[in-house]
Amino acid sequence: MLRNLASVRGILTILLVLAVIFAGYGIYYKIRYWGFSFTPGQNTNLWSVEAHISFMPTGEPIKVTLTTPRSNDAFKILEENVIAPDYKVKRNSSGSLLTLTSAPKEGEQNLYYKIMLFDNVDTKGKVKAPQPEAPALPVFDEQKMAAAKQILKLAQKQDGDAVAQVIKLLNQEPLDPAVQAYLPVKCTQTQKVEIISELLALKKIPSRAARGFRLEESKKALTPDLMLEAYIDGTWKIYDIKTGKKGLPDNFVLFQRGGKSLIDVMGGEDSVIKFSVLKSVTSTMNLAGQRAELAGNKSWFDYSIYNLPLAEQNTLKWLSIFPLAILIIVLMRNVVGVQTMGTFTPMLISMALIKTGFGPGLICFSFIIFIGLLIRSLFSKLNLLLVPRISAVVIVVILMMQALTIFGYQLKLDIASSAVFFPIIITAWIIERASITWEEDGPANAGKEIIFSILVAIIVYFVISSEYIRHIMFAFNELNLVILILVMLLGTYTGYRLLELKRFHPLAKD
Repeated sequence: MLRNLASVRGILTILLVLAVIFAGYGIYYKIRYWGFSFTPGQNTNLWSVEAHISFMPTGEPIKVTLTTPRSNDAFKILEENVIAPDYKVKRNSSGSLLTLTSAPKEGEQNLYYKIMLFDNVDTKGKVKAPQPEAPALPVFDEQKMAAAKQILKLAQKQDGDAVAQVIKLLNQEPLDPAVQAYLPVKCTQTQKVEIISELLALKKIPSRAARGFRLEESKKALTPDLMLEAYIDGTWKIYDIKTGKKGLPDNFVLFQRGGKSLIDVMGGEDSVIKFSVLKSVTSTMNLAGQRAELAGNKSWFDYSIYNLPLAEQNTLKWLSIFPLAILIIVLMRNVVGVQTMGTFTPMLISMALIKTGFGPGLICFSFIIFIGLLIRSLFSKLNLLLVPRISAVVIVVILMMQALTIFGYQLKLDIASSAVFFPIIITAWIIERASITWEEDGPANAGKEIIFSILVAIIVYFVISSEYIRHIMFAFNELNLVILILVMLLGTYTGYRLLELKRFHPLAKD
C-alpha cells in the first residue's frame, strides 16, 4: 500500500510540475499578447487622432496620397475611418499609404482621416530591424566634398554618437564658419534633414525623414514635427533635428517614415493638413480581444471566459477565488490540524462576511449562533425527531434574522441588517452540528469547533476580500489547475499535523 501511495505522490508531483509550467506559460502569454497585468483596475489610454485635409481643386482629376501609421511595436490601432464622400479609397500593399481619388470637383474640399490608437509606447530602438540598403553617396564636386568632410571632422568634437554629433554641430550657436558657409542662407527644417542625410551617407549610415506629433489631450490644429531616423546597431533610432536627442518623446506617434512629404495632392492646390487629438480611458481587460486579434490568436480569446458578458464574468470572478479558499481550508485541516465544522463551512461564513462587512457580520453571526444554541438546547429536551428538529431550528433562525433586521432599522444599526446575508440553512446546520457535538463530546469540543471554524473563516475572508488576489485568480485562472494538483497532493499526506506534534511532544522526550 505504501508503494502505491508513493507512486501516486510521484505521479501527482510530475503533474504539479507540468501544471506550474503550463500556468507560467499561460500567465506570460496573457501579459505578452493580451495585455493582462497583475494590477487590478488598470486602465489604457485611447488616443483618437483626426487628420483634416483641405485644398482647392484645380479642375483636374483629384488624387490625394496620405501616409498613415500601421500597428507596430510602438502602438496598436483599434479603429480607423475615412470620411471622404464621393472619393474612392485604396491602400498600397504595405498599408502605409492611403490613396483617395475622385473626378474633378468644385469648391473647397475637406477630407478626414480618423484613427484610434492604444498601447502607445516608446520602443527607443529596442526592436531589431532588417538591414537596409547602403545609402547612395551624394554627388558633390570637389569643393563641396572637401567642405562636407571638414564638417564631419568638426562634428566629432560634439557629444553623442555619429548622428547626434552632426545634428548638434548644425544647430550650434553661433555656427562654425565652415558650417555657415555649407548651409543655405535660409535653411528650412526639411533642407536641414536632407543635408544631415547627405552627411550621414558619407559615413555609410542609412537615414530617412520621419514625421509625427505628440499625443496631447484636447489639442487641435497640430502640425506634424519633423524628425530624423538613422539605422545604427541593427535598429532604427530616431533623433530630434534641433537638439540631437535620441528617442521618441513621450506619447509620440510617427505618421511618416521616409518619403518626401506626409501628404501629396494632385488636382488641387493650397493643401493643408492639420491634426487634432482626444484622449479617453478604458479598462485594459476591455482591449484584450483587440490585442488577441492583432496577435493572431483571436479564436483562443473567443473561447475564453473573458469574452463572456460582464454579468457572467463577475459571477465567474467569484468562482475563480473558491479554489484558493479551499486550499487554505485543506491546509488548516490536514496540515495544521484545526478541527472545523465541516470542510466548507468556513468558506461559506467568509463569503457571508464579504457581503455584510467584517465587523458587523462577525458580531451578527456570533449572536445568531449563541441564541440558536440556547433554543436548540430547549428543543433537545422535547425529544423531537431529527428532521422536525432541524426544521424548527431553521424557522427560529429566520425569525431571529427578521427580528434583527427590524431592530436594526429602528435603531439605525447596520449590524442587525447584516443578518439577512447569512445562508439560513448553513446557519441552522451549524447550530445543529454544534448541539450534537455538545451532547456527544462536551461543551469544550463544541466551542473549540465553532471558534476554529470562525478563525479559519477570518483567514479565508482576508484572502478572498483582497481585490489583488481576486484579480490575479480571475485573470490568470491557470493557477486553479496548480491548486487542484496541490489539493490532491495534500490528500496523500499521512504525517503528523502541526497541532499533533505539540500533543505528542512528551512522548518524543520519553
